[in-house]
Amino acid sequence: MHLFAERGFLGASVGDLAKACKTSKSLFYHYFPSKEDVLFEAMDSHVRALGHAAANVAAMNVPAPQKLRALTHSFMHLYLGAAAYHKVLLNEIAHLAPPRQKTIVSRQRELIDFVAGMLREIQPKLEPAHLERAASMIFFGMINWTHTWFKPEGPASADAIADLIADIILTGTKGYKKPA
Repeated sequence: MHLFAERGFLGASVGDLAKACKTSKSLFYHYFPSKEDVLFEAMDSHVRALGHAAANVAAMNVPAPQKLRALTHSFMHLYLGAAAYHKVLLNEIAHLAPPRQKTIVSRQRELIDFVAGMLREIQPKLEPAHLERAASMIFFGMINWTHTWFKPEGPASADAIADLIADIILTGTKGYKKPA
C-alpha cells in the first residue's frame, strides 16, 4: 500500500511490489495473479477491518451515543499507520474492475449507513434520510482525514482525538433543529 500510495497504481510495477515484499516476482505471481488483485485485496482488507469494528460496536448493549464513541475510538486506532490505505482508497479505486469497485463501495456504504442509523437513533430530528446520511458523511469527513495531519507522537492522543470527534458529532446533532 505504501508503494501504491507513493507512486500510484500505474507507477508501481509488479517487480517493485515483489521487491518491497522482499520476494521474487514469480512467488508474487503465485499468490496474486495480477497487480489489480493486490490492490483489491489491500483495499478490501482495510474496509473489512472497519466493517468488523462496526459489527463489534453494533453488538454492544449500550446506548447509541456510547456506540458512536466506541466506533470512533475503534476507527481512530485502525487508522493509525493506515495513511497509505486511505490515500489508495481515495485515489486508486478507479484502477479496479467495476465489480471490484462495486464491492469496495458497497462495503463503504454499509459503514456510512451504520453510522447514519446510530445518528438517527441519537437525534431523530435528522429525518429525512438524506440528513442522517449527510451527518454520517460529516462524521467520516472528520475521521477519514486524520491520516493527513494526526501525529501519534504529538501532544494529542488518538483517544483524545476520537473523543473530540465524538463530542462534536454528539453535541452538534443534539442542537440540530429540523427546518420548518
